[in-house]
Amino acid sequence: MAAERRDTFFNLYNHGFVRAAVCIPEVKVADVSFNTQKTIELARKAARQKAMLAIFPELGISAYSNEDLFHQDALLKSVEGALAVIKEASSALNLVWAVGAPLQVDCRLFNCAVIFYRGKILGVAVKSYLPNYREYYEGRQFSPASQALTSTITLAGQKDIPFGPNLIFQAANINNLRLFFEICEDLWVPVPPSSFAAMAG
Repeated sequence: MAAERRDTFFNLYNHGFVRAAVCIPEVKVADVSFNTQKTIELARKAARQKAMLAIFPELGISAYSNEDLFHQDALLKSVEGALAVIKEASSALNLVWAVGAPLQVDCRLFNCAVIFYRGKILGVAVKSYLPNYREYYEGRQFSPASQALTSTITLAGQKDIPFGPNLIFQAANINNLRLFFEICEDLWVPVPPSSFAAMAG
């Protein structure tokens, strides 16, 4: 009985914490197959190390610095295929993944985080604020979340996936755990989207 209480005490989930893995894979510009392989390798490593959540870089499946290659159908189709591969790989891992990818929806290109869990896409978080200063000019390639015309999409053979900037995910097996995903510049604006997520609980 004492040993059981001790094991319970040392379980970090009983104290309101979760184990998260910040994953920084090797990335090659526009080499979607290579980037997908490296992403899956790190997700498996995170799962072996008992992480509950694995976060990957912004646009990590395509790489961030593709510039006008983001407008190439070959790249975007490769990304969609890669997300199907990641979805399949996620079925074997007890891990939530957030993977960065460019997605074309209703003829607009969005900077997204695709959220996977156990062979399913839980949702797609969309970047709201696009930097256009110094070396950044995302407005040339991407549309902000406010220009999305739909709140659900079909992706990797799965229909009715929530799509937008304000998605909050409730963990079914961990009390009081909710997840909200924010992409880069969104965190740095005066009133970031996460402020509203925090107020929503």
